[in-house]
Amino acid sequence: MPVPKTLNWDVWLGPAPEKAYHPDICHFNWRGLRDYGTGALGDMGAHIYDHPFWALNLGMPTRIQASSSVFNNEFWPLAEVITYEFPARGYMPPVKVTWFDGGLRAPRPFEMDQGTRVNSALYLGDKGILMHGDYGSNPQLIPKKAMDAFVPPKPWLPRSPGIYAEWIDSIRNNAKSSTDFSYASRLVETMMLGNIAVLTANRNITLEYDPDNMKFINLPEANDLLHYEYRKGWTL
Repeated sequence: MPVPKTLNWDVWLGPAPEKAYHPDICHFNWRGLRDYGTGALGDMGAHIYDHPFWALNLGMPTRIQASSSVFNNEFWPLAEVITYEFPARGYMPPVKVTWFDGGLRAPRPFEMDQGTRVNSALYLGDKGILMHGDYGSNPQLIPKKAMDAFVPPKPWLPRSPGIYAEWIDSIRNNAKSSTDFSYASRLVETMMLGNIAVLTANRNITLEYDPDNMKFINLPEANDLLHYEYRKGWTL
């Protein structure tokens, strides 16, 4: 199909393999295509995963396993379940984190009030259950009677003026933003390890990851998925 005059197709493709233009590739759909996007996990993970990653100081996982609906060389799956295991961090014990997408949701806790919907993130603790939506919105304790009895602390975390304002302020003041590369790179690495677990799920292996050396230690061929072959003219 002809490339629109308003689109530089070569620039849009960037380092991805060269393919003929088709409108179904562009706009929202590119997120689900393996050549251009990273599926639902890469699309929404940063907006949901960010909060437990930060609040629980998760660091990097050492074990990852996944299952999903069918997929092929072009498309990511429509639905996935990915489980990460994070080791102990100082006084914090090991944590297991499970990601659901494609319309799948976490199992509903028995303590949850009837008629209440499981939201984006659910924390199951020894002393109670916490839930919030995308971007950490509407945090609440489960059940409702626990939330009604809760006395919140005075706000003490720095408040961001918004992602755009914070980015500009950091540039102007030569300051560190709240989600600079030292933080965001680890968050993105964690999400992409989930995608690799999906791609290797047919091996029926729980991936064991060495974060210090950035390699899988029990499935060497999975390490090939940690690298990307850039299109000619777009190499780094």
